[in-house]
Amino acid sequence: MGSDAGNLEARLAFLREAERLKDTLRSGVTAGGRQESVAEHSWRLCLTVLAFADLLPDIDPLRLLKLVIIHDLGEIYEGDVPAIHQRADDGRDARERADFHRLTERLPDALRTEFRALYDEYAAASTPEAVLAKGFDKLETILQHTQGANAPDFDYRFNLHYGKARTDAHPLLAEVRALIDAETEALAEGRAARAG
Repeated sequence: MGSDAGNLEARLAFLREAERLKDTLRSGVTAGGRQESVAEHSWRLCLTVLAFADLLPDIDPLRLLKLVIIHDLGEIYEGDVPAIHQRADDGRDARERADFHRLTERLPDALRTEFRALYDEYAAASTPEAVLAKGFDKLETILQHTQGANAPDFDYRFNLHYGKARTDAHPLLAEVRALIDAETEALAEGRAARAG
């Protein structure tokens, strides 16, 4: 199966550019106390999907994995915006979509079309897989917040409401969310007891 060199180089150029996500930081911190990268978040989000895929018999697991791999690539140039700083009218979605288009511009036509369709499917939550991808994204974030070496003033209670509409969208997501929320509540209570 032969491929022309330009086609292969275009794919490599995309991968070289996507490497930037390894240095694109999020507000979350690891258990060791350093800021996590968007790439690390995406990796564990993929692992999260794999860990629960067998409990989702009516879902296409490969499509779900593709969605979670693609979902944060729009943060490659301008970075992640922490949830506490996001606003519905901040233009972030349009900027991230434009950056994703910039990133995928050199890909071969069919691959570029597929990646962009996946990105838009995720953004619109237009399929059962995209609904789950958005929910698992929120779950991975709040799970990290229960494990991270957070600052003394970290607002655990914010997480009890963060992304709730997304995680309430599927019974499995809601069930997992309840377990993580119990941990979050315990952390918030422990912080309040130490402060009092």
